[in-house]
Amino acid sequence: MQKAKANTAEANEETAETTEDSDFKYWTWITADASRTDESYTEEFKKYKENGLDAVLINTDTDPELLSRLTPLAKAEGLEVHAWIMAVNRPGDEVALQHPDWYQVSRNGESCFDHRPYVDYYQWLCPTREESRNHILSLVEGLAKVEDVETVHLDYIRFPDIFLPIGLLPKYDLEQTTEMPEYDFCYCDVCIAKFKEMHHKDPRDTDDPQIDMEWKQFRLNRIRDLVNDAYKIVHENNKELSAAVFPYPEMADHMVRQRWDKWDIDYVLPMIYNNFYNEEIDWIGFATKQGVQDLEAKNTELHTGIYIPEMTPEELTEAINQAKANGAKGVSFFDGGAFTPEKLAAVKAASEE
Repeated sequence: MQKAKANTAEANEETAETTEDSDFKYWTWITADASRTDESYTEEFKKYKENGLDAVLINTDTDPELLSRLTPLAKAEGLEVHAWIMAVNRPGDEVALQHPDWYQVSRNGESCFDHRPYVDYYQWLCPTREESRNHILSLVEGLAKVEDVETVHLDYIRFPDIFLPIGLLPKYDLEQTTEMPEYDFCYCDVCIAKFKEMHHKDPRDTDDPQIDMEWKQFRLNRIRDLVNDAYKIVHENNKELSAAVFPYPEMADHMVRQRWDKWDIDYVLPMIYNNFYNEEIDWIGFATKQGVQDLEAKNTELHTGIYIPEMTPEELTEAINQAKANGAKGVSFFDGGAFTPEKLAAVKAASEE
């Protein structure tokens, strides 16, 4: 009897492990091109599915019509579809560009409308101003209404980088040891007025705004409130909400005013791009574990984002294993265009374990 019980327990344990592995999800981010044929997309989606992928996050530049065209093609090949939107950073947004006052303003007094930090595509809308935040939420709603989409996936749901990842600093010939005013946002009239109403002081009058915790929390809350409103909208449309976020909450807080463990959200895909931070592969496990621990009290799944262009297939396998071992519910790869046959084979092998 004891032997039978032991065998049953062992079988149950094996079944649990198998179920856990089978539930581990593999995603990839891709950017759509309306000029491509349906046949070429079907071929791409088939390739992903045959190599163990379960889901595609599609950036259609917030075009519901293009998303409606691609979704059934992906679904026919057995893939989930997630609508990827650049949320607060809206480069080339034709509606927003008609409203220069919608854009974030730096501590230097320069607007993202015509003074863009770091790169030309950094055109950040203010998440406090009613008109700009409503514009973002209207785009979210348009994507949420597309049939068979699983989630609306928020990207750039934050402020501009007050600190860049350390591995990227040489590219911009920068040293960032303090919060530099040209990268510190948002000081527009609406943000300042709302903050003064709440706290009876002006952050521009502070010698060192980076030590003003109320001012920092004010901005964290502006992003949180925007996410929570998006959450309500997508759930009203029977969809869920996901987001690409910085590696773990404390780090995201420090670098981009983003505290994602405080949000109403169904899935987070932290971009644990180890080479951006001059870290080894095992850092993927460390950052994954940090995020999982911070979400313990939440009904939010964490799926680790992995940057694959500079990885070997062997490193990709190790990255997946690091995510699995540290509590992730899946992994997402940036991006689909960076897959080689060898890297796809590594994903397929991992998905079949």
